[in-house]
Amino acid sequence: MNLRNFISKLEAERILVKIDREVSVEYEVANILAALDGKPVYFSKIKESNIPIIGNILSSRELVAKALNIKREEIIHKLSWAINNLKEPEIVDVGVCQEVIEERVDLRMLPILKHMPNDRGRYITSAVCILKDPETGVRNSSFHRLLLLDENRFVARIVESRGTDTILKKSGGEADIAICIGSPIQVLIAAATSLPHGVDELSMANALHPTPLVKCKTIDIEVPAETEIVLEGRITKERAPEGPFLDITETYDIEREQPIIEVKKITHRRNPIYQALLPGKSEHKILMGMPMEPMIYNEVNKVCKCINVLMTPGGCSWLHAIIQIRKENDDEPKKAIEAAFRAHKSLKHCIIVDEDINIYDPNEVEWAIATRVQADEDIYIYTNQRGSSLDPSAKHIPGEKPITAKAGIDATIPLGKNIKEFKKHKYEFIDLSKYLKEYM
Repeated sequence: MNLRNFISKLEAERILVKIDREVSVEYEVANILAALDGKPVYFSKIKESNIPIIGNILSSRELVAKALNIKREEIIHKLSWAINNLKEPEIVDVGVCQEVIEERVDLRMLPILKHMPNDRGRYITSAVCILKDPETGVRNSSFHRLLLLDENRFVARIVESRGTDTILKKSGGEADIAICIGSPIQVLIAAATSLPHGVDELSMANALHPTPLVKCKTIDIEVPAETEIVLEGRITKERAPEGPFLDITETYDIEREQPIIEVKKITHRRNPIYQALLPGKSEHKILMGMPMEPMIYNEVNKVCKCINVLMTPGGCSWLHAIIQIRKENDDEPKKAIEAAFRAHKSLKHCIIVDEDINIYDPNEVEWAIATRVQADEDIYIYTNQRGSSLDPSAKHIPGEKPITAKAGIDATIPLGKNIKEFKKHKYEFIDLSKYLKEYM
């Protein structure tokens, strides 16, 4: 579903919040989005730009489910299916993302936000960046935050050893790049998914929903034809400081020397809509964490029956997972823990629970730990593991992967025990209107 169709759907269902008062990209838009976290917001009047802003578009699982036309509980199965049933997108001759071709490049026309006073500058955070592997020609789509330098340059945060970095190393340090802002919903989800090297994320997007592509005007890269704004450019060998910037943990990421991107061409839809993605808040966490759930789900299913996976908000939707299994052997929880760590290298802690535990209710998960765990038997600790660059408590050595300790908790009922002793017993429902009519 493209962005405009989804906005229309939200508006028709009276879910969209509209702000008609003029607002500034200097902190004001970000603060409003933070105050309305979980609700999609449309800003029609921007002080510094003629382009309106949409934000918080996928800031809850219910919104993701609505965009995919499924129930919340079906998200993991839908994403897992798409990962395993990739579909090559159709290449079309004409795309609405090229309805307008700007004669000159001036990135200052875009309503790029300054989020917080300690940020180095104004950042694009919703950018889906598409490159091609120089050896295979396979597209790679991923998110990169982009620090605005001037009218035609950004500094991009490129995580080491991932898709874009791998392509840059193969290309001698420079590569063409297409930057998509306001992408179709399925593209946002697929680009956030950590698929193996050499797998085209746009094929996952196309499996979720038809995603036609159109070739860029100045570079040999195809982009989703229904994108709002496309910036065509090149990643150069020139570098500049990037950061500090707020990350998913709601703590500041460090300053680094990162590559500069030179933008050569801007194309967009008529009357384009700019998508803002608020760092550290719900949409950021959902787009980073939720796509890891089917990756963990698929890997755990290799060792036992996995029912569901949740990257928890309290764990920054990146460092903690709850994994629900149907246990048949007592060694399966440990196998599930190790499978989860294989699937998601940044995962720090995970908890394995039975089918009777609602993984979306943290009180139930904590109850399972309280009543089903013996620390000396059911907690597995792994030292000197590769950690996440986003974890401030990890050991960070410049030029090397962070090192951390990891733990997995088996909060399942031991087999062979009297299950009644481990089950939560509930009172029967009673209709209070029969007894308290004056209060009903």
